[in-house]
Amino acid sequence: MLQTDRRSADVRMWLQARLPELRAESGVPGVSVAVAAGDETITAAAGVLNLATGVPVSSDAVFQIGSITKVFTTTLAMRLVEDGRLRLDQTVRSILPEFALADENAARRITVRHLLTHTSGFEGDVFTDTGENDDCLERFVAELAATPQLFRPGAMFSYNNAGMCVLGRVLEVVHGRPYDRILRDELLEPLGLGHAAVSADEAILELAAVGHVRNAPDAPLTPTTRWSMAKSNAPAGSRLAMRAEDLLSFARLHLARDRGGAVLRAETVQEMQRPQIALPPIGQGTAWGLGWEMWNRDGGTVIGHDGSTIGQSALLRLVPDRDVAVAILANGGAMRPLFAELADRVLHDLGGISAVAAPVPGAERVALPPQPERFTGRYASSVEVTDVTLDAGGRLWLERTPLGELADLGELPYRTELVGWQGDALLPVTADGGIHQPVAFLDGDRFGRTRIMHTGRADVRVDA
Repeated sequence: MLQTDRRSADVRMWLQARLPELRAESGVPGVSVAVAAGDETITAAAGVLNLATGVPVSSDAVFQIGSITKVFTTTLAMRLVEDGRLRLDQTVRSILPEFALADENAARRITVRHLLTHTSGFEGDVFTDTGENDDCLERFVAELAATPQLFRPGAMFSYNNAGMCVLGRVLEVVHGRPYDRILRDELLEPLGLGHAAVSADEAILELAAVGHVRNAPDAPLTPTTRWSMAKSNAPAGSRLAMRAEDLLSFARLHLARDRGGAVLRAETVQEMQRPQIALPPIGQGTAWGLGWEMWNRDGGTVIGHDGSTIGQSALLRLVPDRDVAVAILANGGAMRPLFAELADRVLHDLGGISAVAAPVPGAERVALPPQPERFTGRYASSVEVTDVTLDAGGRLWLERTPLGELADLGELPYRTELVGWQGDALLPVTADGGIHQPVAFLDGDRFGRTRIMHTGRADVRVDA
C-alpha cells in the first residue's frame, strides 16, 4: 500500500509540473486529466476553455467526450442483455423491422453483436441531421436504406458511427424512451454524474470548453462556431460532455475493484473485455471487444476508447486488473501526441504497462512491398475521397480530400508519400494531426488490386 501511495504521489507531482509545459508545447488551448489509482483520484488541469475569453480550465470543466460515448451506449445495451430483454446474436430486424440498407441480404443478417463490435460491414460515416425532436433516431434509421455494404457482416472490423446510432434506436424501442432519457436514467444518475450534459442547453450551465480548429494548415487555432454535431448521432458521440473525473467514475465500473458496481454484473464487465474481432495492422489496438478497443502490451492488457468532436478530443485508458485508469480531455491543437505522453506515463508508473512507440518513418525509408501498383486507384466513402498514385520514380503517394460532414467540421486536405512498414500496411511520411497513421491495403481483387484501404475505417476502391 505504501508503495502504491508513493507511486500515486509521484504521478500527481509529475502531472502538476509537466501538464502546463506539455499543453504549451502541443499548442493545446486547454486540457483536463483525471487518474484512478485504486480508490484514489488524481486530477490536474491547464490552459483555457476558450481562446477568445481566456477563462482558465479547472477540474470542474466539462468537455465533449466524443466517441467514448459509444462505450456508454454499449454498457446500456449490455444491461438489457443481462435482463434478458436483448440478445447479442439477435438480428437488428427482429427489433427494428424497418431497418434497411442497400444490401437487403446484409440488412437481414446484421446482429446486435455486429453493431457493438463494428463488424456490420455497412458504411459507417453517415451523419444525417434528422432534427432535435425525440424521433431523430427513428428518422435516422429510415435514412439508411441506400447505405452501401462494404463487406459481409462479421468479415472484418470497420469503425461504424451509424451502427452505434442504430443501436441507440434499438435501445429506444426496447425501453420505450428516447435515448437521452435512457442514458440519464440508466447510467448518468445512478453513477452520480450530475455535471454530465447531453446537450448544449445543459452544457452552457456548466464550465464548458469550446473546441478550436484551424481554417488552413498554417492558420492559428480559433474557437469553433459550432459546438456540437447532430442529435441523431448522439449514441455514437455527438453530444455527451462531462468532467474528466466524471468519465473516470464511469471507467471504474470496468475496473476489477468495482467491476460493475450497481450497474453491471461482474461477469458482464468481463465479457465486454473479451476480444471479439482482431484489428488489421494499422498501429492501433490488437482487437475489439464489446465496445472496447484492446491493446496487448508488455505488462498486461489495456482497454480504452478515443473520442473526437468539433475541435475537441478525449482519451480513456484502463488497466482493469490493476485498478488503474486515465481520462484526458482537450479542446484543440496537437492533442494526440499530448494524449500519448500523458497516458503512457500514467499507465507505466501506476499499471506497470510498457509504452509502445508510435510508428514513425526512419531516416532510412523502408522499401515498398512488391508490385506497389496494386494499391493505386481511388478509394472513397461518404466523407472522403483518397487517391493513391505511383510516380515515375516508383514513389507512392496518398492524397485525401474530405467531403460532406468532415469538410464542414474543418478537416483539411492531406497529401503524403507512403513508405514500407509491415507487409501491405504502409506508413505516411507526413504526420496528420501529430501522428503517422498506418494505412493497410486489403482484400485483393481478381486483377491483383487491393479492394480496401483501411485506417480504422474500410474505404473501398471505386475506380474501374
